[in-house]
Amino acid sequence: MTEPQLDHLVYAVPDLAAGVAEFAERTGIRPVPGGRHPGGTANHLVRFGPTSYLEIIGPDPEASARPRAFGLETLTAPRLVAWAVRPGDIDKAVRQSREQGYDPGDVQPLSRRTPAGVLLEWRLTRREDPAAVRPVPFLIDWGDTPHPASSDLPLVSLTSFSAVHPDPDVLRRDLAALGVRLDISQERETALLAVIDTPLGHVTLR
Repeated sequence: MTEPQLDHLVYAVPDLAAGVAEFAERTGIRPVPGGRHPGGTANHLVRFGPTSYLEIIGPDPEASARPRAFGLETLTAPRLVAWAVRPGDIDKAVRQSREQGYDPGDVQPLSRRTPAGVLLEWRLTRREDPAAVRPVPFLIDWGDTPHPASSDLPLVSLTSFSAVHPDPDVLRRDLAALGVRLDISQERETALLAVIDTPLGHVTLR
């Protein structure tokens, strides 16, 4: 199985405007609005290159209810909460992962509209997981929709991406079922760590 490629990192913030402003202050890069999701979230984006990006996601200020996605219902501080990889065939990747002992969840359709009103549609795996940080990636397939990183987003460099976990061997086993590799160190609390190179120097998101 060809190793899935990094698609994007998910940086959740309890207040979208404040989270974007803090990111801009730390990095010297101003993320641009990505759009609104039907589930009550909205996002801003920066890209790592032509095929991967960072999503800053928070409650949609125009939505009435606080969303549950990525722990936003109770989130009190920004946190790198999840990541997505893009396999060559998402349905095949799900089948093979289940055969290897890890169930990434069913493949479901999602969408959002850009600020210009363009509808973006994709498919991804969804797995019920109450954990605050999800070190095993979800799978995504953009189909015929242009990849978000192919647009004119602000550019930062992803210097490194890794995880800390109380039982690295267990995490490595789940990642291997997806055909994914990641640097993992042992710590008591689970966390994802991304170091990005910005006009203001290296910045760590955790």
